[in-house]
Amino acid sequence: MMWYQLSDSDIDGFIEEDVPYGDLTTSLLGIGTLQGEITFTSRECTILCCTEEAAQLLERCGASVNACMISGTSVTPGATILSASGPAEALHTGWKVALNLLEYASGIATRTEKIVSRAKEVNPDIAIVTTRKSFPGTKKVVLKAIQAGGALPHRLGLSGSILVFRQHTEFLGGLESFLHRLQELKAKIPEHKVMVEAETAEEALIVATAGADVVQVDKMTPEELTALVPLIHKQAPNVKISAAGGINGDNVAAYAESGVDIIVLSSVYFGKPSDIGVSMHPVI
Repeated sequence: MMWYQLSDSDIDGFIEEDVPYGDLTTSLLGIGTLQGEITFTSRECTILCCTEEAAQLLERCGASVNACMISGTSVTPGATILSASGPAEALHTGWKVALNLLEYASGIATRTEKIVSRAKEVNPDIAIVTTRKSFPGTKKVVLKAIQAGGALPHRLGLSGSILVFRQHTEFLGGLESFLHRLQELKAKIPEHKVMVEAETAEEALIVATAGADVVQVDKMTPEELTALVPLIHKQAPNVKISAAGGINGDNVAAYAESGVDIIVLSSVYFGKPSDIGVSMHPVI
């Protein structure tokens, strides 16, 4: 897979946030011009992400990258992920920012890979997509991380996709009133799919038979979906069904087994970062 890379301006923003006025400790110790090497090593089994950005960051700080694994690589404990050499000032400036980026992105990628694997063991054709619930300011990083783990984004933003919630239909007189206008909406944007959220099995059937392209069912149990999915497929065989709300690594297999076409989740964003060690030493 081709991995995109954050821009230099993104990376410069990370550095500016952590080192706005230089590294006071390194400066006072007088070691800034001494040459050294920094090495990042995995301490656990991990799916790597943002290695390219960590390398880019070290280079922006004035170091030279010696070795760098690519995002999406699965590593075991002890693997050398990234190494660079240069002045101590450059290494210390980039050290913690690069580590934070690697650990948080790789943590998301690792959780994503586990969920995707569990779901596809049950249903190889199921799609795993992630929501817009990432912490503001982190979208570029988390999108790369979930793709490194084998998932795709559900919606990149509000500008390019259509998902109708109850919060929309409340302004239109309710769900049934909106559904009377559904074909009119589809005629306006024939190149787009129209997704409509349903909160009950009854609503899901109504939405499916009204002609939505995707019915997104919210917070239903796997057991409820197991009963509902065949009914929708019988009455509206061309409609796709996505399940959202409360899906995580512990229950994703049960949701995949229910027969839904798409699983929508945000749980991969929250959890323990990957454990990555750093060593630094002078080079004479």
